[in-house]
Amino acid sequence: MSTLLIRLIGPMQSWGGKSAFEQRGTLPEPSKSGVIGLLCAALGRDRSEPLDDLCALKMGVRIDSAGELQFDFQTALNVAKADGGKGDTQLSKRAYLSDAAFWVALEGDKALLSQLQQALLNPVWPLFLGRKSYLPSYPIVDSENALVEVGLQTALQQAPRIQFSEATSSQGQNPYRKCVVETDELEFSEQRQDVPSSFEVEKRSFSFRRVLNTWLEVTAKEVLYV
Repeated sequence: MSTLLIRLIGPMQSWGGKSAFEQRGTLPEPSKSGVIGLLCAALGRDRSEPLDDLCALKMGVRIDSAGELQFDFQTALNVAKADGGKGDTQLSKRAYLSDAAFWVALEGDKALLSQLQQALLNPVWPLFLGRKSYLPSYPIVDSENALVEVGLQTALQQAPRIQFSEATSSQGQNPYRKCVVETDELEFSEQRQDVPSSFEVEKRSFSFRRVLNTWLEVTAKEVLYV
């Protein structure tokens, strides 16, 4: 059983969620569609290519820093009207997470995980945290310690604690971290519609998975200051 550990750390992150009209939300942790999009960018995989191998990976997220929910405002120019008008601008309110840090664990076929590790170390296309302007502030994977021969939950327990500075050491002393882990169990789990069937612009579609919110005790003694 193999697991690939990915660090998603940055001053700004946004991970989909519900959107209505001019309101764009974000989930409190990385979505599976967002992570798979990140992997596709690293691999240089076109939007029209199949995603079955990536969707089959079991995913878990450990929240080391939940960050703060913030909002920004963006304007977009509507397409000019058919009568020759100049169109107008539309204001949208978009949510993002400020100063968040996550461990993402992907469990599955070792050969595929090794390929993903190398792709994340040498990505074909730029990597970003949910939006193109939200860049990671720390390397996403290690060249040596990212691929481990343990299961998903054990990998999340053994990953170093992430802290932004020694000033936040009080959080680092707490051995427990909230985790969101894929599960087949119905009891206490919830549905998420974030498994991409296609990223094609005109054919974007998503299927469901079940996730369990739980708390895991971090066994690693190391602290990763970023």
